[in-house]
Amino acid sequence: MNKRQSEILLVTPPYHSGVVESAGSWLPLGLLYVGGALQRAGYGVALYDAMTRFHTLEQVRETLRRERPAAVFVSCITATVLDGMEVCRVAKEEAPETLTVLGNTHPSFMYEEVLREHPEVDVIVCGEGEVTAVELIEAWKTGTDLNRVRGIAFRQGDQIVATPRRRFIFDLDSLEPAWDLVPWKEYFYRPKADSMLAVVSSSRGCKQHCSFCSQRLFWKESWRAVSAERFVDQLEMLRLRYGVNVAMIADEIPSLDAERWERILDLLIERDLGTALLLETRVDDILRDAELLPKYRRAGIEHIYVGVESVNQATLDLFKKNAKIEEGKRAIELINAHDIISETSFVMGMPDETTEDMQRTIELAKFYDPDMAFFLAITPWPYADLYQDVKEHIAVWDYRKYNLVEPVIKPVAMTLDEVREQLFHGFKEFYHNKMKQFRSMPTWKQEFMKLLMKLLMEHSYLKDHMADLRDHMPLLDYPDAAPLEQREAFFSPTLSRLR
Repeated sequence: MNKRQSEILLVTPPYHSGVVESAGSWLPLGLLYVGGALQRAGYGVALYDAMTRFHTLEQVRETLRRERPAAVFVSCITATVLDGMEVCRVAKEEAPETLTVLGNTHPSFMYEEVLREHPEVDVIVCGEGEVTAVELIEAWKTGTDLNRVRGIAFRQGDQIVATPRRRFIFDLDSLEPAWDLVPWKEYFYRPKADSMLAVVSSSRGCKQHCSFCSQRLFWKESWRAVSAERFVDQLEMLRLRYGVNVAMIADEIPSLDAERWERILDLLIERDLGTALLLETRVDDILRDAELLPKYRRAGIEHIYVGVESVNQATLDLFKKNAKIEEGKRAIELINAHDIISETSFVMGMPDETTEDMQRTIELAKFYDPDMAFFLAITPWPYADLYQDVKEHIAVWDYRKYNLVEPVIKPVAMTLDEVREQLFHGFKEFYHNKMKQFRSMPTWKQEFMKLLMKLLMEHSYLKDHMADLRDHMPLLDYPDAAPLEQREAFFSPTLSRLR
């Protein structure tokens, strides 16, 4: 029998939708936090990012056969959960005694469905995983009753048992991801030459009430933060020890605490790490920080996503965004004015929408004039508040399609194909309009737009739908080995949430 290579294997499902891989490769930060907790408890841990490696299920099988882990932890969102359960199935086929564990948003909420229909899954970690994972492994190895472990769901005979949820970890400064598990050369950011990309977190949670969102439910509308000093120390360590020169801040709202956020900016300016930062934040925080935006740029922030979502106030109200449509436009103008790449998304395909409504959204997206816009299909996470409002209009039940790319809701007056056509039409219209402005853009933004269009046409799920724009964009033809200063602008970080 082969010697066991790793006691616990942390795995991403072999899933792809053509979205996140267009910009590069993104490390699974949640699994690294769990891995760090398990390491500190004395367990041998390895990371297997099958998604980043583009491995097939057969390659996953070969890896499991070689590693022979005692336990497999798989992180899944809705779009990846079916492939995550396939990983568990293969693990059981290779070694029936292997403990198979699922975690992250979808399993946390849908544990009954998963455990009822998929015997290959032994346990689900519900909610925050660091403490729970350690207690679960200790109980499993010693034969202790799993009912004593808070924050899990499992089968007990014919019954599905969910233990009481664990309280959130208050002291986030005490947590440390298992950075030593990362094969850093596999994580890069396509628009930056010789890049080393990290995904980092400065806070957890969201106190907003958006009806379509999974994160505010997962964190129960709470918010906790890493101290400013601890967060910047971590960025400095990643730069000095591993050579990380690009970092995406994965928080839902990193800038919620205005005083803490300004302290982070001041520390970043003081230390001058040379690390380019990408972040997502809220429209109202950008408006609040209008006078601080010069600090954003000096701190290394080069790309900001704000969630406009809709240019229809009634839809924003249904989404419970607590925002006005004119605020979104103003936030984008502020970002653009400070030499920062602006990005937003527009959600389309609600049950009452028509082709004419979608065309109006596309026209208004051009009026808002972000540097980047994504036109996304409304996706009804089966545990979100919005689900009940749209359930009768769901036409696709394959979770693999719940990726913001494929329409799964059928509007009353449209077919799914018509929705899909409008989504792609939105991209073409928006970027064709952007390139009309090319000559009036500053030089750095011209170079960014060249690179962006090459990425969309050559590496994204849009490539087959935007190829006809090439004839209108002869300026795109410059070599991939462009000078470093031409590659400093950044492509979309936001859809990496599909992780």
